[in-house]
Parts: sequence; structure tokens; C-alpha cells
Amino acid sequence: MNQDWEDRVSAAWAGFDSYPEDRAAEFRAVIDALVAELPEGSPDAPFERACAWDSTGHSGEAVPLYREALARGLTGYKARRAKIQLSSSLRNTGHPEEGVALLTPELDAPSDELDDAVRATLALCLSALGRDREGLSLVLGALARHLPRYQRSMANYARALVEPGA
Repeated sequence: MNQDWEDRVSAAWAGFDSYPEDRAAEFRAVIDALVAELPEGSPDAPFERACAWDSTGHSGEAVPLYREALARGLTGYKARRAKIQLSSSLRNTGHPEEGVALLTPELDAPSDELDDAVRATLALCLSALGRDREGLSLVLGALARHLPRYQRSMANYARALVEPGA
């Protein structure tokens, strides 16, 4: 879509916190109105609708919409966001193994500002499967890069949680 549409979507999301929980349907209606402007078959349409459902506490409604957005060819930054958010929703709806399968390849994707969100969400999915050591390893590894000191130690500790003999 064009930049004007993207700006209006961004503005709607910037105002999201002004909608209390009991007005969540109003927020979704704002997003639905913007989505109605998109051409038929646009991957942005189900993605934005999924985000709105998910952000208002309805992971179950969001899951098929995220899947549809990805199936329609959502790409780039939004596709990575969709995978993170879909994985979180899958965990919330009792399917963390699908979240692990979806996010694990993202660990090898080109690095961007979503790297830590990938690791945090994957850690939650792993924990839901009883794989806490792997999840903790991911979180420590992500955190280590942001520490003013002890980066090497924390990175080594993270590896030692999952690598025999490390």
C-alpha cells in the first residue's frame, strides 16, 4: 500500500493504548476500516487484522489470520513480525511446538531489530514444552549483547546450558 495508508495504520496503533479493554472492538473496527481500503488478496489485510485481534486478547482469532497473511506472501519485516506473533499466539492456544518449528529457522535469518523478540518468544514456546534450559540459553544469549560488562561470560553460560562439555 502507499505511505499515506501506512502512516494512518501507524497512527491507529499509536493510539491503541487509549482504548480500554472494554472498547477493544472499537479499535478492531478502526483497523478493519483501514484494511477495507486494501486491494483484494493483499497480505497486509489479514496481518493487520491478526495484530488487532491478538493485541486485544484474542489469540485464537489471530492464528488463522497470521497464517493467511504468510500464505498470501507477506514478506520482509512484517513477515518476521507475523512469525513472532503467530508463534506467541500458538503458544497461547496450546500449540507451542508449532511456534518452535516456525521460529527456529528465524535464528539463522539475517539480523535485525527483531532478533531478541524471536529469541524471547522462542524461549517461551520452549518453556511451554518443558525445555526450560534451551529457553534460558536463548534469553541469556540475547541479554548478553546488551550488558555493559560480562558479555563473554553470559554468552558462555548460555552455551553451557545446551552444549555438552561447554
